[in-house]
Amino acid sequence: MMKKWNLKQLALLLFLAFFIWSCSEDKTNEPAINEAETLIKYLESSENPYGKYYVNTDLPSIVDAATLKADLEAGKAYIIDIRSAADFASGHIRTAVNLQETDVLNHIKSLDASKYDKIVIVCYTGQTAGYYASLARILGYKNVYSLKWGMASWHSDFAKKWRDVIANGNKYASQFETKANPKGPKGTYPVINTGKKTAQEILEARVNTLVAEKFAAATITADQVFQNLDKYYIVNYWPESQYLDPGHIPGAVQYTPKSSLKTEVDLLTLPTNKTIVVYCYTGQTSAFLVAYLRLIGYDAKSLLFGANGMIYDKLVEKKMTAFSESEIKNYDYEK
Repeated sequence: MMKKWNLKQLALLLFLAFFIWSCSEDKTNEPAINEAETLIKYLESSENPYGKYYVNTDLPSIVDAATLKADLEAGKAYIIDIRSAADFASGHIRTAVNLQETDVLNHIKSLDASKYDKIVIVCYTGQTAGYYASLARILGYKNVYSLKWGMASWHSDFAKKWRDVIANGNKYASQFETKANPKGPKGTYPVINTGKKTAQEILEARVNTLVAEKFAAATITADQVFQNLDKYYIVNYWPESQYLDPGHIPGAVQYTPKSSLKTEVDLLTLPTNKTIVVYCYTGQTSAFLVAYLRLIGYDAKSLLFGANGMIYDKLVEKKMTAFSESEIKNYDYEK
C-alpha cells in the first residue's frame, strides 16, 4: 500500500507542478503593451478626460489680463499664483492663492472647479503657468488657463523679466535662415515605462512624474541652443509662411499649430533619440506643447521667451506676437 500511495503522491505533485508552470507561462506570454502608443491614442481620441485631442483644438489656453480682471470682478475667477512666497507677498492679484508649482494640480483636484468660469494660473512670464495649465487641461479641467505674459501684464512693477528679454531681443536675428528644412521619416513611438496597464493609469503616472521634475527640467535658453545647434532637433511651431519670413533658427523644422502633431500626420517624425527644442513667439505656447510631448515620452524642452528673445524687432515689424509696454495694464494689486 505504501508504494501505491507514493505513486499517487508523485502523480499529484507532477500535476500541480504542471499547472503552476502553465499559469506562469500564460502570465509570461501576456503581450506587453506599448505604453506610449496606448497613451497617445487615448489622448488623440474623444475617450480621454478632456473629451477631445487637446493639442489640435484648444492648446494653448491663455487668458489676457483684461479678461481676468472682468471675471475677477464678477466673482467668476479663481487665481493660483505660483511665484515665490516673497514675490507674492510683495504684490499679487486680489484673492490669489499662493502655491508651489508642485502643488498646483492637486490643489485644482481639491476644488469644486465647476464653481468658476476660469481657474487661472499666474507666474512671472506666462511660461511656467502654461506648462501646468496644459497638464490640468489634459486631465480634463477645461476651465484652467494661464495668464498671458504672467504678472508682467498686470502691473509694470512685475514686468522686469519681460523688459530685460526684449532689451536684448535681437541677439540672434542675423543668424536666422529662410530655407526650409525637411522633416525626417516617420519613426517609432517614444518609450515610457510606468508599469501601468490602462491608458488612464499611464496618464496619471506620467503627470505625477512631470510634476515631480518641475518646469525647469522642460526648459532651455536660446544661448544653450545656439552654442550647439546640431545637438538638438528644433521645432518651429509657427505657420509655414512665418517660418519662411521672417525665418527660423538654423536647422529648425516647421510644424503647423493644431495640425502637424498627430500620429496620422507628423508626430512620429519627432526623434526619440535626440532632445527636441520647441519654440514659438513667446515661450508660452511652447510651454503648453512641451508639457504634452514630455507626457508622451519625448525628451522635449521649451525655448524660454521664444522668438521675443531672438528676433524681437522682426516680430514687431511683421506684427507677430511681441511683448510691449502696451501689454501692461497697471491694474491694482494688493500686498
